[in-house]
Amino acid sequence: MNFKWKGFLLAMVLTPLASGCTSLLAPINGVPVSSIPKPLLGEKRADYINVPLALLRMEQPEHYLLDDGDILGIYIEGVMPASANEDQPVAIPPVHFPEAGSDLPPSVGFPIPVRDDGTLPLPLISPIDVRGKTMAEVEELIRKAYVDDEKILRQGRDRILVSLMRERTSRVIVIREDGGTDGSAIAGGSRQFGNAQEVISGTERQGSGFTLDMPAYKNDLMHALADTGGLPGLNAMSEVKVLKASRFTEDRREEMMMQIFAGQGENCGCCIDFCGNQMEGMEGMVEDPFSITIPLRVRPGEMPNIDPADVILEDGDIVYIEARDTEVFYTGGLLPGGQYPLPRDYDLDVIGAMAVAGTGLGGSSSTGGGSSGAGMLLSGGFGGATPTQLFVMRKGPCGQDFTISVDLKNAYNDSSQRILVQPGDTLILRYKPCEEALNFGLVTFFTFGIRELFK
Repeated sequence: MNFKWKGFLLAMVLTPLASGCTSLLAPINGVPVSSIPKPLLGEKRADYINVPLALLRMEQPEHYLLDDGDILGIYIEGVMPASANEDQPVAIPPVHFPEAGSDLPPSVGFPIPVRDDGTLPLPLISPIDVRGKTMAEVEELIRKAYVDDEKILRQGRDRILVSLMRERTSRVIVIREDGGTDGSAIAGGSRQFGNAQEVISGTERQGSGFTLDMPAYKNDLMHALADTGGLPGLNAMSEVKVLKASRFTEDRREEMMMQIFAGQGENCGCCIDFCGNQMEGMEGMVEDPFSITIPLRVRPGEMPNIDPADVILEDGDIVYIEARDTEVFYTGGLLPGGQYPLPRDYDLDVIGAMAVAGTGLGGSSSTGGGSSGAGMLLSGGFGGATPTQLFVMRKGPCGQDFTISVDLKNAYNDSSQRILVQPGDTLILRYKPCEEALNFGLVTFFTFGIRELFK
């Protein structure tokens, strides 16, 4: 055989190795989209609807009900302050103006706190149980004790004033991984936002933390979010976790922690095989007994599972807004290698994901990452075949790995083939064997055959 033709055949053999296209030498096996059960294809995010914000706010009572921690302004003429005789001039009761940021009206009287047992200590009489009572009811109880029971005051000379000087508060911690108030990281220190003091700051995940002293009947999730920057941003999960201090009891602390960590390695109970059936022998994962998850977006037709008591924050509770930095997809093969975040509130299919990665429908990349070897030469105008084989490597609900094969020729015209990208997916773009063979032949011809023809 002529030496030139031997060189031509050798060039055709070596071109696949030099070009970096390996669908012929290292094929990937994938399951066609039509053979994948729907539960493994993921669900749409764009169909989710926002939870009404009214569900995040506690119901306001008609009247303020007292409890321990409240501070009342009490004025009892002749008793507080005490007078030596009836001819003594009446003392002017002190007036207290509320602190900045409070919506309470000015109060009159001396500050008397409600004790831990719910009683109100007053001079010359036994403590009065005021827990769950309104201001008007407390005033009548005081009048009854001083006039009817103890005969300390005479009927008609019982000037008694009761007002709320300061509401009881619940100290709540809010941890946000979406940047908090201004959505940007703060390098150390602390600063004040209304009645919320920022005490923690981060740089990498733009985290922030706040301690809130929340007045009674305003100690709900809606007020906590409003005081720390509003609803979670797009870089956070569309849900809020509330870690309840009342559930974390010291006597069961070790037992509950062992229960949580013992269940981390178990399956989630929702495994689906490739026939669409639930796999047997899968036990449910142990839920966190300390926290409550409040969803902010739900599926259409689904009722939000939010108990009114879940949005009420108590002393020591922690509100946690988690970042969604794990909701990303990866690219490789003829796509520019990289890691890209997924949108939170709308859907991204495989065609859109290729565009995000910098590769259009023709398979060429603006960065050059999607064109190598034969692709670089043919994209210059020689009209070679473009890659139309996309593999989506995905993990199932219980960690099982599988690969979905997407034919881009069909996906361009059939929306059912354009599957949605899910968190953790890896997209590998390749030539089909026939496309690769065609491109190898064209590259060899234009680099070797034409030169030989001219010779």
